[in-house]
Amino acid sequence: MRVFLTGGSGYIGRATIAELINQGHTVEALARSERAEQAVVAAGATAVRGALTDLDILEDAAARSEGVIHLAQAISGDEDLAAATAMLDGVGGGTYVHTGGSWVYGDTDGVQDETAPWNPPGAVAWRKPVEDAVLARAAGGGRPVIVQPGLLYGGDNRLIDDFFVQPGRKNGAIPYIGDGGNHWALVHIDDLAPLYVAALSAPAGSVYLGVGGVNPTARQVVEACAHAVGLDGKTTSITLEQARAEMGPIADAFALDQQFTPATAKRELGWEPKHTDPLSVFAQG
Repeated sequence: MRVFLTGGSGYIGRATIAELINQGHTVEALARSERAEQAVVAAGATAVRGALTDLDILEDAAARSEGVIHLAQAISGDEDLAAATAMLDGVGGGTYVHTGGSWVYGDTDGVQDETAPWNPPGAVAWRKPVEDAVLARAAGGGRPVIVQPGLLYGGDNRLIDDFFVQPGRKNGAIPYIGDGGNHWALVHIDDLAPLYVAALSAPAGSVYLGVGGVNPTARQVVEACAHAVGLDGKTTSITLEQARAEMGPIADAFALDQQFTPATAKRELGWEPKHTDPLSVFAQG
């Protein structure tokens, strides 16, 4: 299959390009800079120079493709929807895979799936109208699919590293919010990339949580990280107010208590997460 991908130079993008190439697909990837172009070419894709706001470029690249995977992070809901619309117009009856996120469901009451009600924190509240508009294209003959990744780990592990591990290194103890008993719905990068590829064959209008099915507490994760970075397991509690001051709006997302199952993607796509012991990965650093 000929696939066009945005966000190819990023953490998820490079892994997804590699998986696409490994499965025999041909990939074009958007590259907004020379550095991004070098990254996507090194990963095995052909670069398409342009930015997420270059709607004509997006539509033309999608029109050359049989499937599209949109991974790039937009700066607003309006920008994300405009890009999605251009690529949906371009790919026509081909599959368009859009990236959402598990945080949109807010706190969960036990283990939930894609039927859980939405209750997003402010940082991701803009996703609802975008995803609704994307899925609505199925009624007109489009093939939209949404993948909602959980909190990523493995590889660069940027979010947890940037907001928890690095401040912890500086201060001598890695923080957790409140009592740290809230659960994190994790997914390993090496599991998420195959899900995106599998989603190219999904039925129109499908939504899949990209989670590993193992939901440790935030405190368990940061304790494992604290051992891995030589802090002898030292952690410290901070209030949500402190977290907001230090992390910004994303603190409310990190404070969510979320447990999810990947059962839908397993059943419909045959996707099987292989990384089922995230704490051992964090403990190894």
